[in-house]
Amino acid sequence: MYSQVESMARRIPFLLLCILFNLAAAPFSLSYAGDTLTPGQPLLGATGATLISDGGSFELGFFNPPGSSNRYVGIWFRNVSQQNVVWVANRNRPITDTSGLLSLTANGTLVVSDNSSAVLWNSSAPALASPVAQLLDNGNLVVREEGDVGSSNYAWQSFDFPTDRLLPGMKLGWNLTSRRNRILTAWASTNDPAEGNYTFGIDLRGDPQIFGWVGTRQYMRFGPWNGLVFSGSPEMMSSYLLDYSVVIDGEQVVFSYTVLDPSLIRQTVINPTSGAIEVLLWTTESQSWSTRTEFPRDNCDGTISRCGPYALCSSDWPRCKCLPGFHPRNQNDWELLVNTSGGCERNTELDCHNNTDGFIPQSNVKLPDTSASTVDWSMESLDDCQTSCLNNCSCTAYARANISASGRGCILWFTPLTDIKLFNSETGQDLFVRVAAADLKEAMESSSSGKGRRGVIIVVSAVATLTFLTLVACCIWKRKKTKYSIREETEEETINLPSFDFAAIVQATDNFSSFNKLGEGGFGPVYKGRLKEREIAVKRLSKTSDQGADEFKNEVVSIAELQHRNLVRLLGYCIEANERMLIYEYMPNGSLDKFLFDKVKARSLDWKSRYNIILGIARGLLYLHHDSILRIIHRDLKASNILLDEDMNPKISDFGMAKIFNGNETIRRTQRVVGTYGYMSPEYIKTGAYSVKSDVFSFGVLILEIITGKKNIGFYISTEYLNLLEQVWTLWKEDRVLEAVDESMGAVCVAEVLKCINIGLLCVQEQSEDRPIMPLIVSFLGNETTQLLEPKRPGFVVPSDSSKTNLSSYEHCLLPSNHLSITILEGR
Repeated sequence: MYSQVESMARRIPFLLLCILFNLAAAPFSLSYAGDTLTPGQPLLGATGATLISDGGSFELGFFNPPGSSNRYVGIWFRNVSQQNVVWVANRNRPITDTSGLLSLTANGTLVVSDNSSAVLWNSSAPALASPVAQLLDNGNLVVREEGDVGSSNYAWQSFDFPTDRLLPGMKLGWNLTSRRNRILTAWASTNDPAEGNYTFGIDLRGDPQIFGWVGTRQYMRFGPWNGLVFSGSPEMMSSYLLDYSVVIDGEQVVFSYTVLDPSLIRQTVINPTSGAIEVLLWTTESQSWSTRTEFPRDNCDGTISRCGPYALCSSDWPRCKCLPGFHPRNQNDWELLVNTSGGCERNTELDCHNNTDGFIPQSNVKLPDTSASTVDWSMESLDDCQTSCLNNCSCTAYARANISASGRGCILWFTPLTDIKLFNSETGQDLFVRVAAADLKEAMESSSSGKGRRGVIIVVSAVATLTFLTLVACCIWKRKKTKYSIREETEEETINLPSFDFAAIVQATDNFSSFNKLGEGGFGPVYKGRLKEREIAVKRLSKTSDQGADEFKNEVVSIAELQHRNLVRLLGYCIEANERMLIYEYMPNGSLDKFLFDKVKARSLDWKSRYNIILGIARGLLYLHHDSILRIIHRDLKASNILLDEDMNPKISDFGMAKIFNGNETIRRTQRVVGTYGYMSPEYIKTGAYSVKSDVFSFGVLILEIITGKKNIGFYISTEYLNLLEQVWTLWKEDRVLEAVDESMGAVCVAEVLKCINIGLLCVQEQSEDRPIMPLIVSFLGNETTQLLEPKRPGFVVPSDSSKTNLSSYEHCLLPSNHLSITILEGR
């Protein structure tokens, strides 16, 4: 009791001081808009007072994130119409009421406190005689001696403690003297500035590199600095409006940039949902932020060492290929693109002791991971690098450390080479890979343009092409497929699929007996059959189908070359007279919707089965979006298009609406919106825009349907809810989401169920940029310790008259104009 009284007595003077500050300073603070803060002049949150930098570029004050009642002290751009917070002081300890005080103590410590005098954040105490805090016009909040005007001798600065973005003039990296590491840490969500899962900074190991981390796991790599750019970001060379600087010495390892045109407003930020690094530029014409650069740019950037050791990752097909002198560890997986992470191994072991090894250069690459490499800055030429590597039997490759005009130094690798990316254009660097004499000789013989350097270094640009052609030939030979050309329907496109006689299909289906009919969709009826002791499913184009011919062409072209355990396999086709048919492997358990939405059959789907189905669909989509020969957007993912084999493993089917995306293509628009209502993303319905994020939305709907056993559209528990998404979202916000779980599953793993619901809600978020991509989703599903972000509002639309439940009223709400043609496909 005595200690409590004593504690209260000690707090009374401070409380009285705060009251006096509120009474005396409030009238002044309302009009206060200078750029400095002194010990006798705090900033009061209740008054709305702010600091404004001398040039008017930045403002500091108290703010509430959109949709949040929490308050923070932050800095934002002042001369843009959209508030964009670039730094937050108390990001992990918000003020929970309308009060708040930012003060500078007599010794120069900045303090953020709330109405109860609790200290929520404070800077270090530099012990200054006459301290002053000043907001500079570059966005840096500094603490200095009052007389050091114009000096850069700061006792403390916010640039040393960045939050989620890098401004011009800020440093990313290490002060080796103080061991301070300046890293970027994403917000927890777009409405919560607390520290999130993603971080971005410099790794000091080996030749320093910039990495992105999710938790403690590295998920993207920019490569080492080569004197001009980061090895994995050659496009930096074209940024003529920016000046980059990297300093690596005994005191610091830092990266920074400046904008050469002072009128440009630019920032680099971590996306809190995807972890992508986005370079944003404010455009005065549209009064909005536009993304000028985004990393990762493709699948090779998005997963470290996607193709494994001694392999090249490319945005073109084939996605992965071995370096010259190497072959895949698992030839079958490599050909089918099922699993390429095992990488490649040498054709011939090195023979260092007899001095017969040589080097094959690989041009236009992002250098391998340099975490375990060594840099020798004393070497002036590539000849020196070569000699040094040959003299060490553990050396696997070398490259120039600095490729600028005055550059020098050599990077030496002593471990397997991983995470090498091959660029399409004449960018990147030259990597010299050590190989045995036999592989060197083979490369010399296969390369017409090779030139020797001391008899060991050769150019082998033709090897990649030869390897590719050989691989294709092996695939064709192994699959024993006859090469046919589907004219008319495929516009002379050549497809490697067997053609079946119409008479054989008639016999296989017992003349398309109604007894063998499995169902019917927009394409036409589907029949079960038996062909050469194998059960098949025959999709027969209806002669009255408006969309059948297009679907037929699209389906054949889209999936003829796709092979994955979670995709239904297309076995062949039949074109004869007016007949067009597709022949698939037969799925004995039919479609997923027949189980989910049937109260009796649903009991056979326990939680383990449903979780495996969710994971299988995710892996199939990951293959389509990122790992297959072609980038496929399905556009009609739904429960009726998920088929189940004899072991209840899911397989994605029906590619009639699918679209093939080219290399770097990320989004398309159409004037004819087609799909199934309830699974289509909001941006697709409203504007005709579709991308991988459209499929992600459909997948999110599927997850929630699988867990609840209810359809998204046509489900009404009462007039309170429009659809399944709204019901789950409402229960989620009220911490009652387990009430939505399908009771027919019986016992469930609550943690897994909650994780999947969270992922489902992340996938159906209204804004496409907030939705995760499939590599992250598969990672979320397979990682028990991953902390997921809080989802935002799903993309459901509430009609103006909630009593209207017919489909046309929904279409009216979703279509802002009549310039789009929308075709709703019924479930099939």
